[in-house]
Amino acid sequence: MSNYVDIDNTREDEQKKVMEEIILADHCPFCEENLSKYHKNRFIKEGKHWILTKNRWPYEHTKVHLLLIYKKHATHLNELDSKAGKELLDFVKWAEQKYHIAGGGWAMRFGDTNYSAGTVNHIHVQFIQPDLNSPNYKPVRIKLGKG
Repeated sequence: MSNYVDIDNTREDEQKKVMEEIILADHCPFCEENLSKYHKNRFIKEGKHWILTKNRWPYEHTKVHLLLIYKKHATHLNELDSKAGKELLDFVKWAEQKYHIAGGGWAMRFGDTNYSAGTVNHIHVQFIQPDLNSPNYKPVRIKLGKG
């Protein structure tokens, strides 16, 4: 594993290819100066602490899958600005209204990717509404831990 990504946690071939490029570049793909190199979706909303965007590789059976990416490089919760919590809540409340979310969930990945199962070792939040009408629908599950 590099310091910035964990290729073992990728779910798609294209995602794995991009992660291989990131490992060679040896920089964080979620830091502001690198985000546009790897993330092809436009920003939906940007604040002092967070960027809200669509997930480039959404989970299967999701109607809405957004990412909230902390703007400064941080891997642990104690590195977050206390005011970032209020802005995060404001962003998810806004997204709930904007996308008419009937129900869903949000999960923050942080720390060692062996525990978080994240592909990127930079604090970010998954905001998801499952698509109950997708073909062969199965519940969306958030993975934590290796394996």
